Amino acid sequence: MSQRDALARHLLAQHERAATLEAELTALPALDPENGGEGEAEKAAFIEGLLAACKIEDVRRVDSPDARVACGFRPNIVARVPGESPRTLWIFGHMDVVPAGDPAAWSSDPWRVRREGDLIHGRGVEDNQQAVTGMLLLAEALGATGITPRQSLGLVFMADEECGSRHGLAHVLDAEPKWFNAEDWYLVPDAGSPTGDAVEMAEKGQLWLKVLTEGKQCHASTPEEGVNAFLAGADAAVALHDGLATAFPEHDALFRPPVSTFEPTRHEANVDAINILPGRDVFFLDCRLLPAVAAEAVLARAREIAAEVAARRGVRIEVEVEHAQAPSLTRPDLPDDAPLFPALADAVEAVYHVRPKPVGIGGATVAALLRARGLPAVVWSRIFNTCHQPDERASLAHICGDAAVFGRLLMAHAVKPGSRAAHA
Repeated sequence: MSQRDALARHLLAQHERAATLEAELTALPALDPENGGEGEAEKAAFIEGLLAACKIEDVRRVDSPDARVACGFRPNIVARVPGESPRTLWIFGHMDVVPAGDPAAWSSDPWRVRREGDLIHGRGVEDNQQAVTGMLLLAEALGATGITPRQSLGLVFMADEECGSRHGLAHVLDAEPKWFNAEDWYLVPDAGSPTGDAVEMAEKGQLWLKVLTEGKQCHASTPEEGVNAFLAGADAAVALHDGLATAFPEHDALFRPPVSTFEPTRHEANVDAINILPGRDVFFLDCRLLPAVAAEAVLARAREIAAEVAARRGVRIEVEVEHAQAPSLTRPDLPDDAPLFPALADAVEAVYHVRPKPVGIGGATVAALLRARGLPAVVWSRIFNTCHQPDERASLAHICGDAAVFGRLLMAHAVKPGSRAAHA
């Protein structure tokens, strides 16, 4: 049996260890301060202890100062294992999770893993502890088997992914850019499909708009004395949703869904009593834009639509940019632009018996930060896509299978442009 197959077989057998790691990680809620938490320090200390037990000598912290948390910093961990080749397989997992939400919507305590056969339930078990657990299983497997990998290995455990990555990967890339080379392989296991057949190679652009409507407050029993900003805002929400979709109908089959989307989402509280007609209304529009759609054009058209509603309703409407991020793309049709894709496709096929295809998504991962710096990241994992939902779940078989894919990548020969990955 080759070392590649021995490593994969070892990882595929780690179901019980995966369940234990997931339970221990879930019991350490790493909530961002924006979500009422104290960050990732406790979980990071636990992960550092596991890496030390693996006898990985090169483990470094890249902390980002943050006065909002008691410890004063947000931790990032970078562990590196030398291989036969200087090329590094970088794998990225984030330690922070989102809040559990309504406890009544869960079938059990979200911070204690509930196991049902192969399935485990709990906040964070999929997003992104499936990746973190797989990364730890790989580190433990290298120590247990004594195998020297063909590629060098870099494991990055990140803070702050759920709230923008300013204290996470963005900080790491700014602080230690010399660690990352365009010739390395970059894998972000933070999106995927239930069968493992999708490799995310592209992300839509993000444009979050804040829509402020100002009318005139009055008693709700005498609406003729005021101007209902809530009603005008609701009109604007529908007009923007429908009007922007009509103005930007472009299709791109790489993406799921294959169109740009324009969805009203958060709505701020307006008045404190039911019998007050609101004179101010604020809502937000989440726009996910295909690469062919310019954010500037969307903003301009949004302001035109808002002006039409304002004139019709007798209010003032302002449209402001809350957040914007350019689309990111690693092109699978250009081997030099996507050097990991052939090797990843081969590894997934060997473990899961499906040949994955490239896709684009409307969501955002840290792959966009890597691509913006010329680092050709791809995003893949085999997940149910239950992240942020009650009763979030993951499969132990998928966790171990993903780890086996990581292991096969680590043991792959170098890949020439345009070729499929060679096997040991």
